[in-house]
Amino acid sequence: MDRHDIEKRFTVVIDNRRLNQSGSSSLFTGFAISSITLIVVTTFALMSSFSMQPQRDFSGVKIDIKRVIPHLPLSSEKEGERSDLLKQQTQVNEKLQVIEVFSGDNLSDKFQKRVNEFVGDGCEVNFIMTWISPAEFFGNRELLAIESVFKSHPYGCLMILSATMDSPQGYTVLKPFLDRGYKVLAVTPDLPFLLKGTAGESWLEEIKTGKRDPGKISLAQNLSNLMRLAYLYKYGGVYLDTDMIVLKSFKGLRNVIGAQTLDPSSTNWTRLNNAVLIFDKNHPLLLKFIEEFAKTFNGNIWGYNGPYLVSRVARAVEGSSGYNFTVMRPSVFYSVNWLEIKKLFKVAKTEKDSKWVKIKLLHMRKSGYGLHLWNKFSRKYEIEQGSAMWKLVSDHCIICDIGSAS
Repeated sequence: MDRHDIEKRFTVVIDNRRLNQSGSSSLFTGFAISSITLIVVTTFALMSSFSMQPQRDFSGVKIDIKRVIPHLPLSSEKEGERSDLLKQQTQVNEKLQVIEVFSGDNLSDKFQKRVNEFVGDGCEVNFIMTWISPAEFFGNRELLAIESVFKSHPYGCLMILSATMDSPQGYTVLKPFLDRGYKVLAVTPDLPFLLKGTAGESWLEEIKTGKRDPGKISLAQNLSNLMRLAYLYKYGGVYLDTDMIVLKSFKGLRNVIGAQTLDPSSTNWTRLNNAVLIFDKNHPLLLKFIEEFAKTFNGNIWGYNGPYLVSRVARAVEGSSGYNFTVMRPSVFYSVNWLEIKKLFKVAKTEKDSKWVKIKLLHMRKSGYGLHLWNKFSRKYEIEQGSAMWKLVSDHCIICDIGSAS
């Protein structure tokens, strides 16, 4: 069938339909007929043209399929990303501000003068603590730790390395001890001075210049780990966490670190803790601790630069010549672990718990020099009247406001 036959047939069909329609639609009908005819003719022409073309082989044609980008960020999403980056940078800057607090103008001269005036021959034992939180958070638990220090060492000296406690508010907190004649002082530490000449000096510079990642863990917490080591290396003495209750005089202890756990089969220590450190000035193990801190610092793992660090180094040098230190059994400082500390705050309700408490108290009186309270876990517990903690506080307090010590 050729093109003229197709046109003829469509014309006949349209004419028949047109006869059945009213005159009012003649204009629309004419337009429709013309449009359909044009479409048919064009279609036929294309079909004829295609049929006349020789068949082509497409087997060798390569189709390049380009990767489609599934999602383009909206402007709001880009702003969100910028906000996250800004937040991260702000957090880093806030962490670095902690360092600036410990390295202010003329701080070095002030720090050395105050330390040298405070630490002298008149001190029975030189104790130090660190405090990195606001002064208002220095509460009754921390005051209880100070009471226990002076109960066992009435002629001892206690220095608190803290920028927040070295303030009028901090002085007010410590005034009850000063009024009773005890020697206690809060001093803003000069970190660059304490680290000078050690591996910690380069670590501090790398943190300040952004070459070392401070990590997710509080930088202040890791600075506390480092400051206690650096201070002991410069001056020597006894470092105590603020949740350590002193049970008896430390006067006879030298170059001591406490084991937190033992291997039950071999009775060898498996982990040490840095909540109590007793060392002479310039002790080589302290320098080794600082070197390990600077070399392997990891700000993303809790305890890596603290308890785990002293455990790693002590294990590595134990038995080597040139290092003279003693690892004390857990009963000396860590007779109660953090999982069981709650039992000391509560009155025993079962015969089993009562027996456990009696045994622990007996061990503390016999071989314990201190008791770590694990404040992170025990802070929520109140001291129940008649509990083991009630008895311990009664025996080792000065002000003895037991109710507030809860």
